[in-house]
Amino acid sequence: MNRPAPLPAALEGRAFTTQEAYAAGLSKDVLGGRRIRRLHRGVYCYAHTEVTHELAISAARILLPGDAVLSHVTALRWWGVTLAPALPLHFSTNTTSQTALRGVILHRRSGRLHPRIVRGVPVLGPDRTFVDCATQLGHVDLVRAGDWLVRLRATTPNDLQRYAHERHLDGVRRARRAAPLVVERVDSPMETDVRLMLMFAHLPAPEVNVDIVDHEGRFVARGDLVFRRYRLIVEYDGWQHERDARQRQHDHLRRERLESLGWRLVVVTVADLRDRASVVRRVHRALSDGGYVGPAPVMSLTWRRWFVS
Repeated sequence: MNRPAPLPAALEGRAFTTQEAYAAGLSKDVLGGRRIRRLHRGVYCYAHTEVTHELAISAARILLPGDAVLSHVTALRWWGVTLAPALPLHFSTNTTSQTALRGVILHRRSGRLHPRIVRGVPVLGPDRTFVDCATQLGHVDLVRAGDWLVRLRATTPNDLQRYAHERHLDGVRRARRAAPLVVERVDSPMETDVRLMLMFAHLPAPEVNVDIVDHEGRFVARGDLVFRRYRLIVEYDGWQHERDARQRQHDHLRRERLESLGWRLVVVTVADLRDRASVVRRVHRALSDGGYVGPAPVMSLTWRRWFVS
């Protein structure tokens, strides 16, 4: 039995059209065979090619209007924020075109789109994406997305707020509520979660990723969430496995130095987040030990909807 002819290298690792396939020497029989995967009508890739997010976008763009740009949660993912599922893909256009592509949603926009080219693909800017995502993400996820965009240096808290207040777009009201909660220097989405858990339970707002120094101004540690007035640091510890001896010793000495300067440390682990109300109560007790006399935390029905799975 004869071996099949090698597939053309020119089509390797990408999406291609029927016309490109024929031009590269593929026959109709090969195109309909097991070595070829059909992505959309008239768009294919090799069966052994991994259909990545990037390839799926490339395949959809072949059939979408020429002005179609990544938008909404797809734009968010392209900017580097992976909060929402990869599918369906979201694009926006100024045309009146519609699409029946599987796994693709095309938004028809009346206002002129101003995309940026990022990694060779037109995508709406981070501030516009933040507002668009307010129609698809919940309040906590939207703040999470904003913190993440700022961490990636795609935008700033001030730019997000300014854009939301200057535009009249779908989602802008929710974006205006979320933007003031976006801050700089957040290192992870879970830091955002812990911060919002505390604030939305009506505890004081902490400073984020603050350098702690000793009495002579020498650096001691960086605290995730710092309540400076009450000498309290709340940290999210995302370690899943046992630390080695060197890391345990470093953590031990760091904590000793902080405590010698009058700081208390509340460490929140993955296991602790199974009971988030308990975390809030622990932080409240530590704040009270430091002199906080404000109201006790309130875990309302809204709080529980946001933070209790």
